[in-house]
Amino acid sequence: MNRTSIVLRGAIMIAALFATAAIAEEPRKIAFVDTGNTGRSVTAEALANAYIKDGKLHVAVISRAVDMDPFDVEPEGNVVTLLKQRGLDVSAHRAVQLTPNDVRHADVILTMTAKHKAKVVELYPDSAAKTFTLSEYATGSQADVADAYGKPMDVYVDMVKQVDGYLPAAITRAAKKP
Repeated sequence: MNRTSIVLRGAIMIAALFATAAIAEEPRKIAFVDTGNTGRSVTAEALANAYIKDGKLHVAVISRAVDMDPFDVEPEGNVVTLLKQRGLDVSAHRAVQLTPNDVRHADVILTMTAKHKAKVVELYPDSAAKTFTLSEYATGSQADVADAYGKPMDVYVDMVKQVDGYLPAAITRAAKKP
């Protein structure tokens, strides 16, 4: 091999490395959905982000509402308190309504209840194949995540435990390519 072909070969290898880096794979995208995006889905998003960070997983998450109340956009106080005890600050979160753009970009949509799932599929029929309840996606069995809204702290504690119990399996499954 002459010097020119060695230099050319090296340049091609470097270009290939840069091209591969430029086409970085997008993370798997999960949208957590509940009624108002102030309790269960916020909890799921915060806990999932912590799990993703700890596991160094290539996953991105958002949380959304199927029926957001524009007058009730702040996270529920008991959710803020419980997550803060785990070092997670959701106090700046503001509820966001699920949009067609969210649905189009999500690889998986995980709802907190069967009614939420039905509503998402009703609003966005093309999402049916990628929309599941959190429990269904994590365990294969349907069980609604309890709604703690306006209830005593112990109900919130149970809701957080329920969400926390499903997340490792759900995130691990979503992180794998289909």
